[in-house]
This record gives sequence, C-alpha cells and structure tokens, in this order.
Amino acid sequence: MSPPLLKLGAVLSTMAMISSWMSQTLPSLVGLNTTRLSTSDTLTQISPKEGWQVYSSAQDPDGRCICTVVAPEQNLCSRDAKSRQLRQLLEKVQNMSQSIEVLNLRTQRDFQYVLKMETQMKGLKAKFRQIEDDRKTLMTKHFQELKEKMDELLPLIPVLEQYKTDAKLITQFKEEIRNLSAVLTGIQEEIGAYDYEELHQRVLSLETRLRDCMKKLTCGKLMKITGPITVKISGTRFGAWMTDPLAPEKNNRVWYMDSYTNNKIVREYKSIADFVSGAESRTYNLPFKWAGTNHVVYNGSLYFNKYQSNIIIKYSFDTGRVLAQRSLEYAGFHNVYPYTWGGFSDIDLMADEIGLWAVYATNQNAGNIVISQLNQDTLEVLKSWSTGYPKRSAGESFMICGTLYVTNSHLTGAKVYYSYSTKTSTYEYTDIPFHNQYFHISMLDYNARDRALYAWNNGHQVLFNVTLFHVIKTEDDT
Repeated sequence: MSPPLLKLGAVLSTMAMISSWMSQTLPSLVGLNTTRLSTSDTLTQISPKEGWQVYSSAQDPDGRCICTVVAPEQNLCSRDAKSRQLRQLLEKVQNMSQSIEVLNLRTQRDFQYVLKMETQMKGLKAKFRQIEDDRKTLMTKHFQELKEKMDELLPLIPVLEQYKTDAKLITQFKEEIRNLSAVLTGIQEEIGAYDYEELHQRVLSLETRLRDCMKKLTCGKLMKITGPITVKISGTRFGAWMTDPLAPEKNNRVWYMDSYTNNKIVREYKSIADFVSGAESRTYNLPFKWAGTNHVVYNGSLYFNKYQSNIIIKYSFDTGRVLAQRSLEYAGFHNVYPYTWGGFSDIDLMADEIGLWAVYATNQNAGNIVISQLNQDTLEVLKSWSTGYPKRSAGESFMICGTLYVTNSHLTGAKVYYSYSTKTSTYEYTDIPFHNQYFHISMLDYNARDRALYAWNNGHQVLFNVTLFHVIKTEDDT
C-alpha cells in the first residue's frame, strides 16, 4: 500500500474511534447515564430502570455506526434542564449533518467547506464554555469533559484538510452523524411521555424507603472494598482529609490537614464541591502542632495527637478552644511504633458506629497493637484490648462496627490482612484487596455516615466504597 493510503487508513480508524466515543459518551454528557451525584456529595448508582445506558456499539460492513440503547421506564421529564439541553444538542447534531450533506453534494476539493466544519466545532466549543460558566447547572463536570474531548478533536481539522478530496471519508462521517441524530431523536420522543411531579414523588418515596431500611441494619462486617474515586489532587505526599460522621444530614463540611508534622493550620470547606474547587470557607490555627496523619473529626471537634508526645487533644471548631487533653498511658510516640511508612503515625485516632477509638502500641504489649475506646468528652480510656499484631508491620488501620481492620502495607499490593473484634475479643486473618492507585497511602479512615473509606494516597484525596455484610433487625431483636 502506498504511503498516502496508509495515512488515509489511519484517518478512517481515527474517525471510527471518534464515532464509538460519541455513541458511548454523549448520553452521559447530557445527564442520561446511570450515575449521578447525590445531594450529600456521594456517588449513587442508579439502576437501568431509572437511567439511560448505551448497551453496545459497532459498525456494519459498510462502516455505519450501530448503537443499542437501553431506555428507562420512567425517569425523565420534557420540562427539566436535561431535556432542554438534549434538544439543543440534537439541533447542533442535525446542523452538522446538514452541513456535511451540502459539503458532500458540492465539490469535494473546495477548502472552504472544511473551514465551515472548523467554524462549527469552534462554535460548539464556545457554547460549552458558556454552559460551563453557569454555576446553577448540575452538569458542569460533564460538559467540562465534553469540552476537553472537543479540544482533542480540533487537531483533526488539518487531517480533514489534507484528505478533503476523499469522498468516502466525508460520506462515512455523514452517516455517523445521521445515526447519532436518529438515536437522539428517539430519546427526545421518549422523555416527553412522563410528568415531572410524578417522577419527583417516586424519588421521594424511594428515598424514604431506603432510609427506613438503613435504620433496620445492624453493624456490618467488611466484605469488599471498591474504588478508588479520586476527589482531588493537592498538598504534599502525606496528609489527612475528613468529614464529621455525626454532622447533620445537610452539613457536609470538609477538613483538610496537609503534612504529618510541623503544621498547625486546618482548612475548612463547606462541601465536597467547594473542596474540589478550592473554595475555602475558614482556616483554624491550632494551639499545638500535630503528629502523623491519623486525626479524626467527631461531633464537631477535632481529635489529634500533639507533636512529640502521647497526648491527645480535643479541639472545638465552634469555640476555637481546646476542650480536653489527656496522655495516652504507655503509648509509644515519635516514630517508636509507627505504621510501615513512618511519619510519626504511632497513635491513630478514629471513629465508627460505636464511638471514638485510639489505636497504638506499647512496650508492655511488645510493640503489638492496642485498641482503646475513649470517652469523647474527657478522653478517658473506657476499655482496652491487646492484640498480637505488630504495629510496625501494619500499613494502616480503621474501625468498622467495633472491629479493627489492618492492612499489611502502605504500598502497591496492599490488602486488609487482619481483623480484631472488640465484641468477641477474637481475631482472624483476612484477604480483602483494594486498589492502591497512587502507590503510597498515608491515611485511611472509615466514615460511618458515608459508609466509605477516606484516604490520602500520594497527594491524592480519594474515596473507597465498602461493602458490609449486614443483619436486618426484626421486631423480636432487643
């Protein structure tokens, strides 16, 4: 094959990839995919009955795009913002199809028609920039992704100019646009069949049933960890970020503490969205430097280990004062019994469904992990359990429903390797893998309200979803 034909084959392959991307991505960009962000800033999976999915996409022998779309039963409304955006997007697609038809009928060697395509693409990019600037829309993230994809498409314009005499390429592109237009037209016709108020009542009813079900769940046993979901990239290699598991439902404040030592600044954000955008709402200057990254916010107060000591500090965000401080008897500190990564992580403070905990090691327990339940007001140790797991061999640990789960490393390949139940005072070895995407975890804590693990992974703030084995309480349970 001659070199020009090789280049043409590469272009045709590129266009097929673009068509496949458009058929799989456009539904999510207009808000018709199966995932949405809930009001509490967590990710919730929607079943196919309540959202759109592109089931498959392929090409027939003539190069035409064939898409299979799974339509929802009743989940959209012609009067909502998504419907309007869909109609606008459909009109743009139809305009592109008409322009390409004109280009195909007229001379294929006329360079001006290629410039028209470039103008239309730039116009589409400008439209998405306008939408991006609208703070009221809930689909900013999706349109940002589409804008980036359009930026990736712009370099293809010179390629189209180079092969403007290739009638087959133009015909194929026209066919793909026509197929996409037909899919969007079908979607538009479907979503006009349902009433918004009816859909709204269905959502409220579902939310009520889910909350009633959650109230019946007893504490669970960890079965699986999925993710991570990267929330933000910021700070140094080590740090901590967290939300308050006891905060009211509408209170979604985030606290951010960069580095593991030589710092006293805590940054507060009103929501996950503000945290991602960097819209800081308040800064706290603590009276003492902290040690490690194993802090916890619980019931409106920050609990942290005072630098170069085994003293625990309780600091109130509301009053800006230290409410309590107490020495954790016999606890090693200042890299005597840290986790495998070091960083003065000797004393790990955490919270779960049961209350406030401290995890550390002592000489009396031969450097093995000790679990202590704390009084959240006085920091007094209520009860302690001595385990046989060496603290220095643990990558990180976290509490769920009174059970301590320990990872065997902070590096790639880490897994939850050991668990200790304070309810039965027994332990077991486990094998629960999770994806250490950025290769170095320096903070891993469970949040009972979100039922998720918050992690600081090599300068990335990420979330892991957890799957728990629950027992549903019955009327006979005491």
